Amino acid sequence: MPRSAKRALADSALVMKTPAQPANLDGKKADDVVHEGWLLKKRRKKMQGYARRYFVLHSSGTLEYSFEPGAATRDQIPLLQAAVSSTPGGRDIHVDSDRVTFHIKCLTQSDFELWMSSLRKFVITGSERKLSRASSAVSKLGNSLNTTESILVLLDDMGNTIQSATDLMLAMDEERKRINQYHHRKKDGNDNHNHRDGSVFSLFKKRSHSPGGHEDSTHFDELALSERMQKTLQKLHNQHRTLKASIANTSFPQTNAGFARHGLSLSSIADELEGAPRTTVMRTPPPSTWHANALPNRMSMSSASSIWYDANDDFGGEEFVLEPDEMGEGETNANSTMNSHNQGSAADMLEEDEVESVIDREPQHPTQIVRRNQLPSRPPGEEGSLFSLLKKSVGQDLANISFPVTFNEPLTLLQRTAEEFEYQDLLNQAAATDDWIQKFAYVAAFAVSGYACTKYRSGRKGFTPMLGETFEDIRVKFISEKVVHKPLLMAFHAEGLGWELTGTSGGKTKFWGKSLEIIPTGYTSLTMGHDKFEWSKPSSFTRNLVMGTKYLEHCGEMIIRNRGTGARCVLNFKETSYWANTTNAVLGTVLDSNGNVVSHLEGKWDEQFSQKLDDSHLRVLWRISPFPRDSVDYYGFTHWGITLNEITNDIKDKLPRTDSRFRSDVRALEEGDIQLAEAEKTRLEEMQRERRESGKQAQPKWFKQVDGSDQWIYKGGYWEERSLGWKSMNNWALW
Repeated sequence: MPRSAKRALADSALVMKTPAQPANLDGKKADDVVHEGWLLKKRRKKMQGYARRYFVLHSSGTLEYSFEPGAATRDQIPLLQAAVSSTPGGRDIHVDSDRVTFHIKCLTQSDFELWMSSLRKFVITGSERKLSRASSAVSKLGNSLNTTESILVLLDDMGNTIQSATDLMLAMDEERKRINQYHHRKKDGNDNHNHRDGSVFSLFKKRSHSPGGHEDSTHFDELALSERMQKTLQKLHNQHRTLKASIANTSFPQTNAGFARHGLSLSSIADELEGAPRTTVMRTPPPSTWHANALPNRMSMSSASSIWYDANDDFGGEEFVLEPDEMGEGETNANSTMNSHNQGSAADMLEEDEVESVIDREPQHPTQIVRRNQLPSRPPGEEGSLFSLLKKSVGQDLANISFPVTFNEPLTLLQRTAEEFEYQDLLNQAAATDDWIQKFAYVAAFAVSGYACTKYRSGRKGFTPMLGETFEDIRVKFISEKVVHKPLLMAFHAEGLGWELTGTSGGKTKFWGKSLEIIPTGYTSLTMGHDKFEWSKPSSFTRNLVMGTKYLEHCGEMIIRNRGTGARCVLNFKETSYWANTTNAVLGTVLDSNGNVVSHLEGKWDEQFSQKLDDSHLRVLWRISPFPRDSVDYYGFTHWGITLNEITNDIKDKLPRTDSRFRSDVRALEEGDIQLAEAEKTRLEEMQRERRESGKQAQPKWFKQVDGSDQWIYKGGYWEERSLGWKSMNNWALW
């Protein structure tokens, strides 16, 4: 291997590899670690550049660093009391607290995304802070504001309310005066009657002073209360006028422009206050580096935790996005800062020279791609019972049964294959480590993580691809193609930093009366240098098909074999029993070539997967990413799954016409047009039938079968044809 390639792998290992033993800093447990790794930290004295330091982010929100893993902590910052800022297109992160500021630089753009994803669990963005404060203020008023005009309308309503209260006070005062006058007239009449009586016996009548005294006291209390209410109303009048004047003098266009710099507007804030869905902005590297960096989406490093830690209700820490021209001394170019080490050690200088090559290879301005975070439409209600369609086919393969489109989800089976690569950065970590046991552990974690997307899936099936249909995902340099019509078989291929994966996917589906069993066929082959791993999937079951809540369960044994060394990893997907305390459990062991157990693995395919270090310590290899807020109401898709059928600007002119994204039936279902989806599904199936009968059906373009076996390998050429705009490719009219 060339020296440059070895150096690149070493640098990658520097970024991704975790220590052999869990960090135990200041008595903190290893499983409290959200994220950790090497970063470049700006020295405290000027003109000394950056030095490599080992940073650890704990679940308490504390960011700390040391000279090396396990060493004494040098300093720390509670993120809930800090401000985190970064520059789009750069790899600098600034963590500022009242006491100290960390200026740190990530080694790669991929590492930057992972760290920012982790830090954001404990801080909120400036716009989110504004939204929180606005929401709090509006909740006190009992109204939700959609636009600036709504604020003025609300103020007018407040003014009308105050005026109504004032009018009511005046009316009450008039009524009180009228009643008092009536009582005075009545009292005067009684006094005159008493004087006219003139009887001597009137001198002996008992005089009662209490009614008159009580009446005078009540009258005095009413006057005092009235005066207080009038003063309060006058104060409200003054405050209302001041508030209205201040809003009228506010330059809203400028404010709106300020929000626009961060992708927000006043109307979007109003939408957020009403719980309306928003579109997220995901920054991803350009296509030229996607397969090298293998987009670290949804962070799943050894100590990475994708569990969302809510920010403090009192707004806690905050994130700021710096404009490129706001970069100051703390964001100077790496070439200048790395060369000025007046007091740095020789080891620090050597390590910084090594990581410099990594930084130079990374682009400085990644492409910004706006990806959706919600599907256009909710799924339709199922027309009829799935059980009624299956009850006559107990024990049979259901491949030949045509289901209504309402039983589908808006993804093809090719796209569902790509779903399993959401956590492909685990393969980057496996390729980066030289420890064969650790390598096995990461490969096993990747195999388990492929089931995470099925957490909320159960009753719907993906669309069956047409022969010759393809699907690509440039984020992981993934390509898949349907290569056999009956029995259904799809081939796929993906590449990353130091690894290459190929395989086939198919299966049989059988109904057993209450459960639907999916029996996978095919295999997965992973190559990392001289290591070649192979495995096949266990069965999956849809439970409670007749009655109750349907759910998906994966049961059986998965054996991952290293064909070169004979070592293997045995994963047991446990079936949930009636008395089981946990569900979806996966237990694993790593065995050497002699069959000796060298490591234990455990976890749940819908939560996390860990390597057991000893009786009381685990190393978390992978954690599931949070699902979208309304995932259950939108087919149970993950954030990754939501984007698979999306055509973004960076790919819309580069996709071949055979790509699944161009299927009209899938698109119609995604948009909620059930009648069109059903009609288009029938039309496409009829077109395929006509091609087959006329002998003009498509042939596999990108994969070839190995000597009549069940193995298919990638022939190559897809990405080269893509770069040429498919000029030499004869696209089949699949739809």
